[in-house]
Amino acid sequence: MRYRVLGGTGIEVSTHCLGTMMFGAVGNPDHDDCVRIIHAALDQGINFVDTADMYSAGESEQIVGKALAGGRRDDVVLATKVHFPMGEGRNRGGNSRRWIVHEVEESLRRLGTDRIDLYQVHRPDHTTDIEETLSVLGDLVRAGKIRAFGCSTFPAEELVEAYHVAERRGLPRFRTEQPPYSLLARGVEANVLPVVQRLGMGALTWSPLASGFLTGRYRKGRPIDMTAGRAALTPARFDPALPATAAKLDAVEELSALAEELGRTLPELALAFPLAHPAVTSVIIGPRTMGQLEDALKGADLVLDDDALDRIDAIVPPGTNVYHPDGVWKPPALTDPALRRRPATARAAG
Repeated sequence: MRYRVLGGTGIEVSTHCLGTMMFGAVGNPDHDDCVRIIHAALDQGINFVDTADMYSAGESEQIVGKALAGGRRDDVVLATKVHFPMGEGRNRGGNSRRWIVHEVEESLRRLGTDRIDLYQVHRPDHTTDIEETLSVLGDLVRAGKIRAFGCSTFPAEELVEAYHVAERRGLPRFRTEQPPYSLLARGVEANVLPVVQRLGMGALTWSPLASGFLTGRYRKGRPIDMTAGRAALTPARFDPALPATAAKLDAVEELSALAEELGRTLPELALAFPLAHPAVTSVIIGPRTMGQLEDALKGADLVLDDDALDRIDAIVPPGTNVYHPDGVWKPPALTDPALRRRPATARAAG
């Protein structure tokens, strides 16, 4: 296992980060099995664990807390996130001071710890001024509840805005960004990752296996079982009638052939790819079973050379998304017509 410094914080983290989205009701409901998987990852050199309050409605954080109890907490760089609604009712989500102050305590309770090493804002919140979010996160650092903070799946322009607001107001700044990045989703190479580099941030990337398409499980000409795995969770991403699905399967065939030529598996190639980018600190793996963890770590030593990266560029050009990697969140400017249409009276007046 290799290690890199996280976003100028001085904290060294493993280049493979254990993501725990699949621990709990959404993926693996067996807490004892999940704890064994976490312990196995730590035993193999992973020291970076990423979760979120909303993963299985807090259950994932509870499982991580169980796994780190009994003396293992100090060896782990622990990351979690805040933003998505937790329960019914108003003001139970977002990036406001009110919600973050409340939810950090809930995460600490579920995790069974007195501090979070990296607290991340899970998505942008266009109803909350970024100054308010940065201000409360800075207060939590000073209070010792969190050590550093970052963001997840922020557009490049919002990373820049947050940086300049922090600079103008004398506030602490985001130290990390967590974008989706894989062989099939390279869009962040065009703007997000260059901005991360320019601002001295660290990047921990998610979905390196492209929701399972880069596991080798889904191949061209084979039927897709829509009742199991990621296909059951997000069926729209696996619909064989969609052009995006066909495009993914076409690329998978070429990437599988390249992996075979290199004497590696497709997942090993997929997990090595994000780490070749100079902006990337760590790649998040999200196993549901012990076997998936073992498969993910088989290629931890793989470093892609220029020839292999050139071959990848020929299959999926740099900066290209074969599919939209984040189906959970879309900018309000796209989802709310009122934000992209002049009032009718103004349109009529010219």
